[in-house]
Amino acid sequence: MALWQTMHFNADELARRVTEFQVAENAEGHLLGALGLQIADRQGLIHSEGFTDFAFAEHLRPLLWDRMRALAANQGLLRLWTREGAPFWNHCGLVKPDAEAMEKLPSLWRGPSSGWLTIKLRDDIDALLSADAEFALFMRGEKERTARAMQRGKTLKAIATLIAVILFGLALAGLFYVVSRHSQFLRR
Repeated sequence: MALWQTMHFNADELARRVTEFQVAENAEGHLLGALGLQIADRQGLIHSEGFTDFAFAEHLRPLLWDRMRALAANQGLLRLWTREGAPFWNHCGLVKPDAEAMEKLPSLWRGPSSGWLTIKLRDDIDALLSADAEFALFMRGEKERTARAMQRGKTLKAIATLIAVILFGLALAGLFYVVSRHSQFLRR
């Protein structure tokens, strides 16, 4: 609470969310710094970075960042967001989000759209699986359509063959008729 108050954070609000925080302490167990990670819609918000002495910040931030990435991986998070202003976050790969990324910002955190940094941790497998399922459904429909077209083709081929056989039979019958009626032409 004392750290949050010195950082001018809303200590009462953060106290209700104390389980979101990763802390760094010295060998004697004294708090050196803390960093929060709020999770919403499979995305994480890094927030409320605070240090008892900012001389330790450069040494503690990489440790806290490693912990945040491990938590994000364990939780299956797709993306991390922050509004923390330290240059460290840019060096970690967090960048200003483009319009497409901003659409993925959970509604819980929406508000002023400036100052955000984000990093994509992995692709949304559910969306990819959904796209794969849609493609499989499309392919199955195309196979069924192709099978119906092939069946129609076979039917048309059978009808054409039957018509050809009937015409050939009629031609033979006509030839036989002509030959049998006019056999005198054959004797000459």
